[in-house]
Amino acid sequence: MIPFNPQLAHLAPYPPGKPIEEVQRELGLERVIKLASNENPLGPSPRALDALRAHAGELQLYPDGAAHRLRSAVAAHLDIDPARLIFGNGSDEILLLLALAYLGPGSQMIQSQYAFVRPSMHAALTGAETKEIPVIPRHFEQDVEAMAYSAGPKTRMVYLANPNNPTGDMVNGDRVKALLEHLPESCLFVLDEAYHEYCRDEPHCERALEWIEDHPNLVVCRTFSKAYGLAGLRCGYAVAHPEVIQTLERVRPPFNVSRAAQEAAIAALEDHEHLARTIETNRRGMAQLIEGLRGAKVDLTPSHGNFLLMDVRRPAQAVFQALLRRGVIVRPQHGAGLLTHLRVSIGTGEENALFLSALRGVLAEMAEGRV
Repeated sequence: MIPFNPQLAHLAPYPPGKPIEEVQRELGLERVIKLASNENPLGPSPRALDALRAHAGELQLYPDGAAHRLRSAVAAHLDIDPARLIFGNGSDEILLLLALAYLGPGSQMIQSQYAFVRPSMHAALTGAETKEIPVIPRHFEQDVEAMAYSAGPKTRMVYLANPNNPTGDMVNGDRVKALLEHLPESCLFVLDEAYHEYCRDEPHCERALEWIEDHPNLVVCRTFSKAYGLAGLRCGYAVAHPEVIQTLERVRPPFNVSRAAQEAAIAALEDHEHLARTIETNRRGMAQLIEGLRGAKVDLTPSHGNFLLMDVRRPAQAVFQALLRRGVIVRPQHGAGLLTHLRVSIGTGEENALFLSALRGVLAEMAEGRV
C-alpha cells in the first residue's frame, strides 16, 4: 500500500446529504423531496439564470482568478474596501484555506460541541488539535464565555458558526463581541455567517463587519450557497483585514471560483426581490413546521437558520430510513453524536406538508410496532 499523510489516519470522508437521484434509483421512487442540505427551495434568482445563459459561450475561458467584478460587487453591497475580500469554491474552501494558512502541528483550534464539522476536519489535516467546548444544554447554546477562557498559548484559531449548523443556535451579538475582545490578536477568530441572511434583521444579530477595523484577527465567512440559492455553483467569501487576505492568497488555488459561479453570484446579489422572497418563504415554512409538529412526540430546538433540529425520541437512523422509503430525505445527526436527532431543511409549503405527513405516518407506525 502506498503510504499516505498520517494526519488522514483518523479522518473519515464527509458524508453529504443523499442526492435525490440516488434515492430514486435505490428505492424505485418517482417523486423524492430533499430537505437535507439546507438549500434554497425557491432555487436560484432568475437573474442568476439569465447571467448563466448570457455567459454560457465563454466556458472555454479560465475565470478571473482575482474575481475583480465579483469583488467590486460584493464590496459595494457591503460598503467595504475590496482589499478586505477573498473568494472561495464555497465558504468551505475559505475555511480550508484558513486552516492551511494558520494551523499546524502543535497548534490548537477551539470550537463548540455540535459545531459544523468541516473546520475540525481541516484542522486535523494540518496536524492541529481541536478542542471542543461543551454546549449549555438548554437549546444546545454555544458557551462563548467558556470558549474565551479556554484559549491558551497554543490556540491559533477560534471558530464560531452563528447561527450554528446543525443546532440553529444563535449567540447574542454582544456575547460574540465579548469573545472577540477577550482573544489576543495572535489568535484568529473565524465567524461563520453562512446563514446570516436568515437572521440579519433580528435585534441580537451581530454586526461583525463593523468590528474588523479594530480587530485585525477577525474573519467573517459568508456564502452564496444558502439564501442566494447557488449551492451547485460553489461560491463563498471572507471579509478580513488586508493582511489576513494576503496571507490566504498564498494558499488559494488559481481559478478556484468558476466563471459561471462569479457571474451568477453578481446577478444574485443584485436581485433583492428574490432574496426577500427567500427569507419570507423560510419564515412561513418555519412557522408551518413548528405548528405542524405540535402534539407530535418530537422536541424542537429553536432555530435562526433555514432548518430545524428535532429530537424524535427514538433512533433517528430508523426514522431517516423510513422517511426515505416515503420519498423524503432529511439529515440524521449520528455523526455529531445526536443519535435521536434529525435535521430538516425548510422547504416550500408543499414540501413541508409532505414532510409533516410522512413523519406523522412513520412515527405512528413505529408507535404501533409496524416499522
